[in-house]
Amino acid sequence: MSSVLWAPAPAAFESSNLARFCRANGFDPRDYETLHRWSVSDPGAFWRAVWDFGRVIGDPGAISFIRDDQAPMTQSRFFPDASLNLAENLLRGDDDRAAVIEADESGHFRTFTLGELRRRVARTARGLRAAGVAKGDSVGGILPNRVEGLVALLATLSIGAVWSSCSPDFGAAAIVDRLGQIGVKVLFAAPRYRYAGKQHDISDRLAEIVVAMPTVTTLVLTGEPGAKPNCAATCLAFDDLGSDGAPAFERVPFDHPAYVLYTSGTMGAPKAIVHRTGGVLLQHLKEHLLHGDVRPGDAMSWYTNTAWMMYHWLISGLACGAAIVLYDGAPILKTADGLDPSPLWTMAERARVTHFGTSPKYLATLAAEGYAPGRLHDLSSLRSLLSAGAPVSLSQFDWVYAQVKPDMIFASISGGTEIIGCFLLGSPIHAVRRGELTVKGLGLAVAVMDERNAQVIGRQGDLVCTEPFPSMPLTFWGKDGDARYHATYFAARPEIWTHGDVAEMTAHGSGIIHGRLDTTLKPGGVRIGTAEIYAACETFAEIEDCLVFGAPVEGDEEIVLCVKLNDGFGLTPELAARIRRAIREGASPRHVPHRIHAVQAVPYTLNGKRVEGAARTTLEGKPVKNMASLANPACLEEYRALDRSKAA
Repeated sequence: MSSVLWAPAPAAFESSNLARFCRANGFDPRDYETLHRWSVSDPGAFWRAVWDFGRVIGDPGAISFIRDDQAPMTQSRFFPDASLNLAENLLRGDDDRAAVIEADESGHFRTFTLGELRRRVARTARGLRAAGVAKGDSVGGILPNRVEGLVALLATLSIGAVWSSCSPDFGAAAIVDRLGQIGVKVLFAAPRYRYAGKQHDISDRLAEIVVAMPTVTTLVLTGEPGAKPNCAATCLAFDDLGSDGAPAFERVPFDHPAYVLYTSGTMGAPKAIVHRTGGVLLQHLKEHLLHGDVRPGDAMSWYTNTAWMMYHWLISGLACGAAIVLYDGAPILKTADGLDPSPLWTMAERARVTHFGTSPKYLATLAAEGYAPGRLHDLSSLRSLLSAGAPVSLSQFDWVYAQVKPDMIFASISGGTEIIGCFLLGSPIHAVRRGELTVKGLGLAVAVMDERNAQVIGRQGDLVCTEPFPSMPLTFWGKDGDARYHATYFAARPEIWTHGDVAEMTAHGSGIIHGRLDTTLKPGGVRIGTAEIYAACETFAEIEDCLVFGAPVEGDEEIVLCVKLNDGFGLTPELAARIRRAIREGASPRHVPHRIHAVQAVPYTLNGKRVEGAARTTLEGKPVKNMASLANPACLEEYRALDRSKAA
């Protein structure tokens, strides 16, 4: 059976943005490998071509790239004399075009024009200046995914300040662990938010947070008026901040900090990753315009909260002339009749979404519920379905083309918070192959290396990047930031970025992600990824969720699989045997778990990622370093008591 599930039409090699970019720079659209080699061998010319193709507003300066031969990854510089403003580029275009569509789980739906958005941003920017915020100062948000959060972000960027945000469902300790590192001066927050049909009031939590962050001088509250948190900071309603006037944009150097994002924090305090203004813009323009084929008039959505990098990735679609959809609330609602998976697809149908972003876990839930979006909704506008956050199983590739839409691009993408972008992603001029991430990102010298530091194809190894690129972090915020940054990504291989993923490159130039390096299993000393085990488990109607990790035993390691079962099912010997057989046949005998346990819950980070390491640490009787980074830390107690003798 052919692994090709979708292939581009001949017109894509003429009319797609990527094809036009190829021809504009003297390359054949059907020869991507040569284009990619140029993009990493002559980075100055390539990224200047992206600047020009993306029509960046600003001055690029005379030099596009300075290479440091002694430290090419950590000391080379892009556009050292450039000046630009990220918000100015996101807010360009005609006043009357649709810019933002705000939707939520209750059915709320509102469109904001670019002119409306610009006016709101200008007003809020003046309010920030009046509150004493200047270029380089930090502004924070504890906000749901609504237009006020976007306005606050853009206003912060417009004056050259630095933006960082958390989701309002984070606990107080998790928020202080993050925003408390960067000296936030003004804090935007929502005292109340709605999720899964319930109203949540965090006013008391806000007061606790502001007390713990004495740098906060002004607290700006969004949403319905209510009691103000009891704190020393000046407290204002969002609509009372600022005054009307024309927008103004402070242009800053290419490397000026724009965003601070955070690692999950499960192995200690979250690392505060500082992202460069120019790096964010060029990386996102390249990914949206060239790899995503985003065009003026498109509508982009991604189910995300305001803390995840995909939020920042999504809003850069504004710079391509697309409208962005901000969805607030739960993606699947519980009703008296069971689960209702329709909210995101109803939103997509109404907004005429062209690019729909989601996660493998969400797709697996739809499949388990027998929900067929393509049959139940008008998805005629949809051109691309994208997924991130975890590897996509083979069966999910088949499912999306059978149950969502056959004539679209399905792009499984992989990168990270660290680069605020993707190492491997989609393409409008490449075939989609089952289980594979379509291409290496342009401008990124992506490879897989083995223990010899030799590049390998067709074998698992470490995902690396061997040449510098603009969206590498500027530093980690705080004391010894450069040293901590270098130790995280360059300790394993000096001046080669080692990302922490176990991956494989194929003969087609595509990639496969097998899991994270820190969750790699090593039974018998042989390293194997976890993705194949998760993929096998997702085919079982009995399994709602699962977690796999390695547990030490007598100088070796055994594979432990924990399954959360759907209502009405038990972990019988028969089910355990079927699970093992599916893993053996779908992966290999080495992947077969030694122990299978039924659990009540699977631990996740606040950003929705499984936490294998925390489960293993708990099972070993050791303390988890940062419980505040977990969305459901209480569930770890049952992992402490897992009994080998009672395993299936």
